[in-house]
Amino acid sequence: MSTAGGGVGNGAAAGARFAAQTAYVTGAVGGIGSAIVRALAAEGAAVGLIDRDPEGGARLQDELQAAGHRVLYANADVQDFDACRAACDQLGAALGGADILVNNVGISPKTNGRALKVWEMPPKEWETVMAVNLNSVYYMAHLTTPHMVKQRRGRIINMSSVAGKAYCDIVAGHYAATKAALIGLTRHWAGELGEYGITVNGLAPGRIATPLLKSVPREINDAVAEITALRRLGTPEEVADACLFLASDQARFITGQVVDVAGGWLMT
Repeated sequence: MSTAGGGVGNGAAAGARFAAQTAYVTGAVGGIGSAIVRALAAEGAAVGLIDRDPEGGARLQDELQAAGHRVLYANADVQDFDACRAACDQLGAALGGADILVNNVGISPKTNGRALKVWEMPPKEWETVMAVNLNSVYYMAHLTTPHMVKQRRGRIINMSSVAGKAYCDIVAGHYAATKAALIGLTRHWAGELGEYGITVNGLAPGRIATPLLKSVPREINDAVAEITALRRLGTPEEVADACLFLASDQARFITGQVVDVAGGWLMT
């Protein structure tokens, strides 16, 4: 359950915002993904956990099921359409079609701790980042929107990044390109799907204190915090709070927007 900012924690106490709804979350095992999963489950949603980490997925599923939540893990490498389809079929049969889709999965490869320049980057790395960060978003939307269109209601949240809006030398060009593309997709799908009662929004996190940041030299994260208006890194729970707001009826008249969750870093 989220505790940052009081949003999700207080919401769970006041009532389950997502009772009788089903959410699918990609990249569900990672720091931001697992925070989103826990927050959705705490507020009554049945949650499908999509990730290619079977051990982490099983642990998260068992933890939440033991707490009385309705969750199910589906193993899938989301850069493969057939794997996405199999995961959606598995989750649909057990939990129902997705009322909420959170396209959270994303990778940002580094070599020896740094992002590669364009002349250094092998084509395979470019293609893999495109497949995971961008193709998967289309695959999941393609597979889940028929249910949303039929019921004339749905929420899609795409995980972009401030690096999709402004130059950020911490990441490589492939990551920035995919996150910028998600901003365009979010706006286009908002227009395309609005008549069916489906909202499509995005989040653009800044530097978030996930377990992956432990592998980054501390001075890099300290430097980002220093130029962030709030003078600190964000938490996964703060991203989850924003995600749940966009998925809720409180945001029913908000669509086509990409909200920075960055503490004032790389403000655009």
